[in-house]
Amino acid sequence: MNKNSLIYIAGHNGLVGSALTRCLREQGYHNLLFRDFRELDLTRQAEVEKFFEAEKPEYVFLAAAKVGGILANSTYPADFIYDNLMIQSNVIHQSYLHGVKRLLFLGSTCIYPKEAPQPLKEEYLLTGPLEPTNEAYAVAKIAGIRMCQSYNRQHGTDFISVMPTNLYGINDNFNPETSHVLPGLMGKIHKAKMNGDPTVMVWGSGKPLREFMWSEDMAAACIFLMNVDRALIPEDSGKLFNIGTEEEVSIRELAELICEVVGYRGELRFDPGKPDGTMRKVTDPSRLHALGFAHKVSLREGIAKLYQWYLNH
Repeated sequence: MNKNSLIYIAGHNGLVGSALTRCLREQGYHNLLFRDFRELDLTRQAEVEKFFEAEKPEYVFLAAAKVGGILANSTYPADFIYDNLMIQSNVIHQSYLHGVKRLLFLGSTCIYPKEAPQPLKEEYLLTGPLEPTNEAYAVAKIAGIRMCQSYNRQHGTDFISVMPTNLYGINDNFNPETSHVLPGLMGKIHKAKMNGDPTVMVWGSGKPLREFMWSEDMAAACIFLMNVDRALIPEDSGKLFNIGTEEEVSIRELAELICEVVGYRGELRFDPGKPDGTMRKVTDPSRLHALGFAHKVSLREGIAKLYQWYLNH
């Protein structure tokens, strides 16, 4: 990409899309293209086709998706599989038809089998059953990866798929019913501090291990990959890359760290009757690191930055 390239960020209002937008602007890219859902419904084929015909973007970051935590995924599986299949199918196909130079598709590490060896390597895709609590979302994302690879093979397109680890950052979702674990805990713990509540209940046993990445580090990785010379991407990679930190923390440790940052002095209680999900999930981003990328923001620093943003908004 050059600084004048016309770049479309699908899903620019979300956690991932807004981080991409900020990082692109900070790096001097100014010809950015956006549409919110009211202007362009990406689940509708005719609207997406009309948009691509009119605007003809050169590069596409496909960050638009229906996302949520365990509760949302378990409650609305039909919505998760339908919306995500429609969004990605429409954008990927129109990117091919209108000659997009490179598309980057945002997936998730939930695509990997529930019992996959740790840390997660890209080649573990489709080697075993998925985690049931987010299977519908994962199946849709797997379809997106295979779609990108199929278009590359049949049509010679240059479509890349990335699998970010658990992300958090500015414009995160703090709704207790639909949020991911880190912002969900932050909102709950802040509320308990404000109300003077003596305890905070946390879903699950607190034992699962997770990896978290500041959203702007992830965005920097995506922009880095968008600019990598095509000849440097290994032929056997399938143009599939994990994005992560390789740093693990238990849910209990995460909750305790958030309590420290928020200043909550009460007690954490864990409900083992609620699902834990996969007990350990950490990525192996060595394929990305081999190209020269490294993240910058530590978990403690990121939580402090997020809490300050939360207080201001």
